[in-house]
Parts: sequence; C-alpha cells; structure tokens
Amino acid sequence: MQNNIFTTMRSLKMMDGCKGTQVYSVNNPTTTGGGGGGVGEKFIQHLQDHLRVNPNWSKSHRRYNSLSGNCNVNSNELVEALAIYGLPQLDLIEPQIEPCLKFVEFVEILAEAYRKMVNCPQFERSGLYLEQCAIFRGLPDPKLFRRCLTSARQHAVDVHSKVVLSAWLRYERREDEFIGISAMDCCGRIMECPRSSLVSGYNPESVNDPCSCPRVLEESGEANFEDESMECSTSFSFNDDVDYDMYFCVGDDEVKCNRYNMASISRPFNAMLYGSFMESRKERIYFSQNGISANGMRAAEVFSRTKSVDSFDSNIVLELLLLANKFCCEEMKSACDAHLASLVGDMDNAMLLIEYGLEETAYLLVAACLQVFLRELPNSMHNPNVTRLFCSSEGRERLALAGHSSFLLYSFLSQIAMEEDMKSNTTVILLERMGDCAAENWQKQLASHQLGCVMLEREEYKDAQKWFEAAVEAGHVYSLVGVARAKFKRGHKYKAYKLMNSLISDYTPCGWMYQERSLYSSGKEKMMDLDTATEMDPTLSYPYKYRAVSMVEDKLGGAISEINKIIRFKVSPDCLELRAWFSISLMDYEGALRDARALLTLDPHYMMFHGKLEGCHLVELLSHHVQQWSHADCWIQLHDRWSSVDDIGSLAVVHQMLDNDTGMSLLLFRQSLILLR
Repeated sequence: MQNNIFTTMRSLKMMDGCKGTQVYSVNNPTTTGGGGGGVGEKFIQHLQDHLRVNPNWSKSHRRYNSLSGNCNVNSNELVEALAIYGLPQLDLIEPQIEPCLKFVEFVEILAEAYRKMVNCPQFERSGLYLEQCAIFRGLPDPKLFRRCLTSARQHAVDVHSKVVLSAWLRYERREDEFIGISAMDCCGRIMECPRSSLVSGYNPESVNDPCSCPRVLEESGEANFEDESMECSTSFSFNDDVDYDMYFCVGDDEVKCNRYNMASISRPFNAMLYGSFMESRKERIYFSQNGISANGMRAAEVFSRTKSVDSFDSNIVLELLLLANKFCCEEMKSACDAHLASLVGDMDNAMLLIEYGLEETAYLLVAACLQVFLRELPNSMHNPNVTRLFCSSEGRERLALAGHSSFLLYSFLSQIAMEEDMKSNTTVILLERMGDCAAENWQKQLASHQLGCVMLEREEYKDAQKWFEAAVEAGHVYSLVGVARAKFKRGHKYKAYKLMNSLISDYTPCGWMYQERSLYSSGKEKMMDLDTATEMDPTLSYPYKYRAVSMVEDKLGGAISEINKIIRFKVSPDCLELRAWFSISLMDYEGALRDARALLTLDPHYMMFHGKLEGCHLVELLSHHVQQWSHADCWIQLHDRWSSVDDIGSLAVVHQMLDNDTGMSLLLFRQSLILLR
C-alpha cells in the first residue's frame, strides 16, 4: 500500500505543471546601479571566491544571528550585491513556444479522435491511442497522457510497439530515479513487464492482471522450478533409433546425420539433399566453407530431430543463427532468436548481442537488446555505442532491416533528449529521424513543430522558420506562432504582427493568439492584448509577469499583487523567482527566502539572475538576513502553514529542515503530499 502511494506521487512528474521560462536580468547602462557589462560576472566571482575561502562563514554567521536575535545584520550588503543585477527586463520574459501539438478547435479534435476509435478494429487501436497521447501532451494534467499511453500498450500487437511503450510507461513514472531497482524489474505491472513485451500478438491484458515474471511468480508461490536443473551443453549424443545415412564433413570431423531430417529444416537443404545437385548422390558432404564448426553442425543435427536449441551453449546458438540465415531455416532461426533474446538481461549482454541481432536481422534478439537500452534511459544515451545506433543514418537503416525503426521509437527518444538538453545535436538528430519515420499527418506536424522549437532555442532562426512552416503546411495552425516568432527574431517585427493579426481573424480567437500578438505591439494596444489573453485564458502566466515587471519601478507592491494572482492557482519556478526578486527589492528577505526555497523544491538546479547565480547560493545569501529557526521552531512553523493550507510556505519550511536532515523520510513524505496537492 505504502509503495503504491509513493509510486503515484512519483508518477505525477511535478515539473510538468511547473515549467516556465527563467527570468533574466541584463545590466542596463542607462540606469543607476546597472554598472558595466561585466559587473554581474565580477560579483558572482567575488561571491564564489568568498564562499570558497570562508566555507564556515555562513554557519558561524547563522550561530551569531541565532544567539543575538539580530536578523538584520549587514542587510545593506545584500541589497547592494543584488542591485548589480538590476530589475527583470520585459524583453527577457517572453513565453516559450510549447513543443507539442496545440489546437484551435480542441473539442472538434477530440470528437474526431473518438470517431476514429469507434470505427477502428480492436487490434488496430494502439496507433490511435498514440495519436491521442500527442493530443493530450500539451494539457496541464499528465494523467490523461499516461492513460492513453497505457491504452496504447494494452492494444499493441507487435513486439516492437510493446517494448517501446512499456519502456515509455516506466520512464513516465521516473522509475529510473529509484535506487536499487533494476531496469528490468516491472514491480508486478504487466503493462511494463519485459517478458510480456517480447510476446507477439494481440493480448489486451487488464492493467491489474498479474505479471508472469519469475520474481513475481515466486513471491506469489506460483513459480515453476522444473527447468532449473537444465544446463547448457556443448556435448551431443546421437539417437540409436535414428537411421544415419549421410555425413557432413567439417574440417577433420564427420557429423553423421539423417538425410530426411536435415532436408526438412529448410528448402535449400531439401534442394541440396534431394534435388538435382551432386550432394544428393553423395554419402559425405563437405561443409567446411559455410562458417560453422563441427559442434555447430552437430547441434543442427540435434535440432533437426528435436526442434529445440534450449540445451545448447549460447555460442553454439549464435552459430546456428548464422546457419539458419544462410540456408533460410526459418524454424531454426525463430528458435535461436527466442533463445538468445531470453539471455538479454543487462547492458553488457545487450551491447554484446545487439550486433549479432542486427547482422542476422534477428527480430526478437534486437527487441530484447532495444528493451534494455530504452529501460535504462536517460543514462543509456550517454553510451556512445547506443547514441551511434539511434542517431546515425546507418544505425537507423540497420534497425529498419531488423523491423525496429519507427516513429514511436524516435518520438520516445526525442522526448527524453529534449528534456535532457533541448539545444544538443543529439536532440536535433533524433527529431530528424522522427521526421523521417513520420507517415501520418499528425506525425509530420509533431516532428516539424518540435524541430522548429529546438532550432528556435538554438537561435537558428532561419531553420526554425522553415520547420515551423513545414508544420503549418501539414495542418498545424499553432506553428504559425513559431513562424511569427522566428520572423520577429530575424528583425521582421511588422511581418510577425501581420501574421498574428491574420491568425486571429481567420480562426476562433484563443488566449495564446493575443498573448503572442502582444509581443509585436506596444503601448495601450499591447496591454489590451495582454488583458484579452488573460480574460480568455487565465492560466497563461506571461500577461501577469509582464504587467508585474512593467510596474516594478513605480509600484513595487502592485507588482507583487499582480504576480500573486497567478501564483494563487498556478505555481511555477519563474513566477516564484519574480516574486522573490520583488521581495528583495522591498527588503522582505523572509518572503524572498520562502519563495527561493519553494522554487528549489520544484527545480533544485534553477539558476537565478540571468543564469549567473545558483538558487542555493541565493538561499545561502538570504539566510544571513532572517531569523534562524531551531528544529522545534521549524516543526511549529510547518504545523501553522500546513493548517492554513500555505503550500509554498510549507514547502519552504520542509526544504529548510531537509537541509539539516536529508534522510528524514517523514519530511520527504510530507513534501510529497504537498506536491501532490
């Protein structure tokens, strides 16, 4: 029960609802305190040097403050230090273009998806559920996406789709972040079971059905240990009841065989042994030039009688796989493929066997190796051999020959790459591979739009415009926002404005349309667009941020009130950073520290002030200017904030307590409950 609670909390992936652009400040030479271009960097260097030379300074300072009760020591030092960064600038808080499908007529899109599903046969529904995943990806509730992902896995027919979808489901729960859990452990979930994924066919298992993994069966008392005594062998016994009427000569060894049995394993063997070839009239056939050893040939003879390879050593099975491919022995190839696939259980085995599988186009073996790579993501992408397989054109061709190159695969890989580093070359290559595999219209829209978003982040605006236009051509209206943004970045502000004007007039207006048009206008018209955007979609954070920053120099209290409007129902790191920034300007260090700690709970690696100052350093700096709480005080504060449903305050107190005791499971559980809420 407790494990299920923690799994549910973990699966919510809190940052899905907390993504936002960071707020940056650039020194303005026309304002006082702005300083030169390198002043901010000098301050950071000074701060880092100070903390490095005086590592115990903060602790001693904290003890001094606690004993003296003075919570305002050297407060001017913080003001002067942070004033170097100035105030947040309006042109650096522009909203990001969402890297997912977004629709003007969302209800109509959902209705069309439902109609497709109703008229589709059961065993073809997996692809439609995958399309629904793309539709729901842009919504703030991640459970809709995961529900469709589970349904896609439930209705998957081929092994490749089952392998990718099972790994994707596991990744969405962030199972890789748990210490001590193997990548091949499904924890009893049949939808994520690595063994079930390698079974082809339409089996719409219930999500709650028991898993068939040996570990799960052992725990439930249903395990079958009959095969434990079986050992691989390289020795071969001949059956006295078999009429051996011929020999295959391999080197100096002669392998006696039954002509009829050997002819039955494939048509080429049948043609050789019973056709018009000279071997059909020979008792001894020389077989040394076919890349198989004497033991391998003995194993082939055993297989001709038993139709099984389970008792052979893996090296022998690899030889049989080579022989099966060369002489079109489909039954033997399937047996070897399944046996070798069952041996893949970790990265070492997968890296060793993937080459054999690709070379011999062994479908199940490649699937088993691919499954290990995918379940080890994102860590496996740091392996250069895995990266080369997925990113190179040669790797894609080899995967395609083995039946394992698909839009689904590269969509999964691209999502992980974008989360890891949106600007990396690996992300671009994977998205290009995804585009190469796109067949349906929605697939082309998604691949082109995401490539446009990545190119925009890389500041390659010409390429970004090209990809956004390709997405528009495929039918994705939202990509017009990307076209406008790329034109704006290239200096064509009026063209961007005209494009958004035509978008608003041609389609049913949405909040994000007015938000985007506001970027290309000014004065009262800009404020009117922002107000309209908020009225049509109150969840858009940019209008609140813009209004707050625009009044920060004259009405600092009004700026905080404005940003509070969005924080009350939608908490994001960038909005918390803005409020902390404003609080520092008001010398409200307790409020700033509260927001900074809550922000670090949502994103531990968040960078403040133009990406120059780590959030933890800001917490360290602010801690010297607020009253320090004892452990008992923290519990009292947590109780008060929890009782008043002050989630941000509760997160801040828990963050402070975890700084002193990182292994306190009760605090981590309380933190999870707050994040879940």
